[in-house]
Amino acid sequence: MRAIEPRTAARRRRADESEAGDLWVFGYGSLMWQPGFDFLERVPARLVGLHRALCVYSFVHRGTPERPGLVLGLDRGGTCRGIAFRVAAADRAATVAYLRAREQVTSVYVETVRRIELEDETRRPVRALCFIVDRGHVQYAGRLTLAERLHHVRQGHGRSGNNRDYVLQTVGALEALGYRETDLHRLAEKLNSGIATEESCIRNQASRERFPDP
Repeated sequence: MRAIEPRTAARRRRADESEAGDLWVFGYGSLMWQPGFDFLERVPARLVGLHRALCVYSFVHRGTPERPGLVLGLDRGGTCRGIAFRVAAADRAATVAYLRAREQVTSVYVETVRRIELEDETRRPVRALCFIVDRGHVQYAGRLTLAERLHHVRQGHGRSGNNRDYVLQTVGALEALGYRETDLHRLAEKLNSGIATEESCIRNQASRERFPDP
């Protein structure tokens, strides 16, 4: 597996863990419902110029190189609504180190600091740490069909659990914010339909075992 170093310009915009002041982190996938770090504020936020997409093959957390799952990345164009977390200055270095260990296992993301807008009564802009997909990385999946996404999510299982739960929990987090994204929700509906079919088969099998045909 090859991993490509982030571009030099992007590296210059990485979070400085020794910098003074609080740190803002933008969560758009599992960070929304499982941040894993302490924070002072949790605020809905919007990032313009990038959108959320299941465009990253997962080789570790939700899949393996042999049976890749799919996880989210920030890709070019559009707008992404998510959660901004404000981290105390004293926890800045530890939080950045934690996020690098979690997100950059295979260096598929470019770590950068981008302007986001908080969607609270202040509507104020802040600079937040973001992880953007590296389009030159071998794990960049690009835009897949619904059937392709469904295949990878159904098969995916890795260090952090199965891929189906990752998608459904992310959709649940979006719904809690009052957001609906057509592609993700359509995939979630297909996954839930599969769960219902599996449960029906299990019930039918149990019924046949309890009441065999005469």
